[in-house]
Amino acid sequence: MGLMDNLKAKLGPLKGKVGDLAQQHEGKIEHGLEKAAQVVDSKTKGKYSSQIRTGTSKAKDALGRLADSAEKDGKGGGTDSRTP
Repeated sequence: MGLMDNLKAKLGPLKGKVGDLAQQHEGKIEHGLEKAAQVVDSKTKGKYSSQIRTGTSKAKDALGRLADSAEKDGKGGGTDSRTP
């Protein structure tokens, strides 16, 4: 078995737990991403605003995919912070 196979085997069970946490705390995580982006943007004096927005957007998309996968798997044990 190769290194990547070993890593996938060991990290596979964690995906569900990470998805559950992402689903439960999605709003807080998004708020943290926004706050971090603002701090970095101010520290760089707006020089990299476009790249920061792109990175923040991609991080939010990944967070949404994690939360959605946990919801589809039926493993979402917490309350959903999103309003229907």
